[in-house]
Amino acid sequence: MRIILIATALVALPVLTACGSDKEAAPVTPAALSKSLQDKGLQDQKFADCAAKIYVDQGISQDGLRTMIGGEYDAKAADPESFGMSKEDADKARQATSKVVSDCFTPN
Repeated sequence: MRIILIATALVALPVLTACGSDKEAAPVTPAALSKSLQDKGLQDQKFADCAAKIYVDQGISQDGLRTMIGGEYDAKAADPESFGMSKEDADKARQATSKVVSDCFTPN
């Protein structure tokens, strides 16, 4: 079970970042990011809520967060180095993913 959750956390970032941005949208909140995670297949709501909070708290810009939940890049793969975000946001997203694995996983 632990391996599945860790793998989910590591897979979630590229899946989310394969999406685009909409600069005129409302601010991305942890709740919106959690819903996006769940809509994209993360079935554990508690885990999605925890992960979303970490991504937002990590300081990823609103443009970066919109890239994570948007739909512009659904038809094409995001750059594996930047995940379709600025270098700064991609670095923050990688750091957040590490925190998600360590902070959000609760063994049964």
